[in-house]
Amino acid sequence: MFLILEKQKLNPSVTRMTVEAPLVAKKALAGQFVIVRADERGERIPLTVAGCNAETGGVDIIFQVVGGATMSLDAKKKGDCIADFTGPLGMPTAVEGLKRVAVVGGGVGCAIALPVARRLHELGASVTAIVGFRSRDLVILEEEFRSYSDAFYMTTDDGSYGERGNVCVPLGRLLAAGETFDEVITIGPLVMMKFVALTTKPYGIKTVASMNPVMIDGTGMCGCCRLTVGGETKFACVDGPDFDAHLIDFDETMRRNRTYAAFEAEARERHCNLYKKEAEK
Repeated sequence: MFLILEKQKLNPSVTRMTVEAPLVAKKALAGQFVIVRADERGERIPLTVAGCNAETGGVDIIFQVVGGATMSLDAKKKGDCIADFTGPLGMPTAVEGLKRVAVVGGGVGCAIALPVARRLHELGASVTAIVGFRSRDLVILEEEFRSYSDAFYMTTDDGSYGERGNVCVPLGRLLAAGETFDEVITIGPLVMMKFVALTTKPYGIKTVASMNPVMIDGTGMCGCCRLTVGGETKFACVDGPDFDAHLIDFDETMRRNRTYAAFEAEARERHCNLYKKEAEK
């Protein structure tokens, strides 16, 4: 069992937890993930390591409450325990040698983008951070991004905060003005990453996307996280999660991610009904 050291709501649907997992804290690198089960009967949830402290043994995870499994995890409080916390898994983000990088994050994907920006900053790279959200009330981790960035751009779909539009607006403007990057690293909704890749491709700038397909075991054995990259089958949990964004078949991955939408909706409804019954007692 793994003790929850801290819990914080970042916005109405996103939670940050610090979990006591000293072995993970000693090994995890930016871009890697853990697989969590809230309890012994729970589903396996892949969550990126948002931060870790090797001295205290604390590991930060940030997740959006969208279905039954994340609702169960969010029901846990500081001082409670999580059944499983396995990792670090996946390949760390390759940042060595990069001097000038744009990190583009969207929504809860910013929780994955932040440790990458932090690591690049620690290595002395110039970091341009571009983050996007649907509206002001969903913004997370702004101050953290500002502290690790040489240039920072905030966008919201509805214009309620920062620049109106999506992340491709400032990114495209920078590239059109002659800005150059060794690499663009994008993390967020699949459709956002697809259009970031389309924005950078005409400029020949290497672009890396962190993929989040359906995943179960995290070791490459189940095959659920397969995706097509450059015409070849890859497995996000062991070959990734980072891949060349110009070679990813985003449309195929989006279709696969919708496969279990009905089951997810059913699980969410079941948990909502359970909480309602508990509240009525």
